[in-house]
Amino acid sequence: MGLLTEGGSALRGRIGHAIFSRVAGPDGPDNRARIHGTPGPRWFGPERPVRRVHGDASMFIGGLSALLLQSLHPLAMAAVAGHSGFRGDPWGRLQRTSTFLAVTTYGTADAAQRAVDRVRAVHETVRGTTADGEEYRAADPHLLCWVHVAEVDSFLRAHQRYGAHPLDEEDCDGYVADMARIATALGIPDPPVDRAGLEERLAAYRPELRATPEARSTTRFLLLNPPVPLLARLPYGVLAANAVSLLPGWASRALWLPRVPPAESVCVRPLGSAVTAGIRWALAPTRDTH
Repeated sequence: MGLLTEGGSALRGRIGHAIFSRVAGPDGPDNRARIHGTPGPRWFGPERPVRRVHGDASMFIGGLSALLLQSLHPLAMAAVAGHSGFRGDPWGRLQRTSTFLAVTTYGTADAAQRAVDRVRAVHETVRGTTADGEEYRAADPHLLCWVHVAEVDSFLRAHQRYGAHPLDEEDCDGYVADMARIATALGIPDPPVDRAGLEERLAAYRPELRATPEARSTTRFLLLNPPVPLLARLPYGVLAANAVSLLPGWASRALWLPRVPPAESVCVRPLGSAVTAGIRWALAPTRDTH
């Protein structure tokens, strides 16, 4: 039994390392030790719901769903297509994003502020003109707020559906309020602070949203041509299908993504829960069994 236990732990360690290195990059272990181990005050205490949401494997689905939803704002999509380099270095972009979320969620207040300052400095350099002649600036508070609310809504939807411990209503509001703390630091003057406000803000953006050719191209890249190893294609496909299932119906229709609700409830969501549970198992801290 001991050998079986050790073998299972070794397998979990190898899978967990492979997943973590993809998401966090080669400096992931050092960053994790520094983020969690450096003493000092934090923006969020251990009881805050943002820590529960961002520490759960449901973020894999929520993050992908957020990218799809965010692409529906033409100005945000133009900024990503023109400046982010996500096609040439998609894993690098994911690693930078995951590190930012980790630092602001779990790191010291000083480290969180430095991370925010770096992002704001980058935003100031991102500006241009869309194919339709519209000017955009990544530092525009209105555009930043769209990216923010799409992200918060997607992360929360994913957690409530696939998280190990879904939040109650009070903590859902608390999560939105926690994320508003980060949004304010990033230069968004009036982010929503509860779930009702989040829904109202998302609805207010609807007239501005549409699927541009760049958005549909990004969708094909993320869903059909992902930069993942062959062995990971099947579980990634499950995560992708569930990311699509999280989208509001109008969003999936705009991106030309087929939806079959009966199949989603019978097949897609159970598979999504299973893959998420597998990731959660692989990333769980191993215990010394001796």
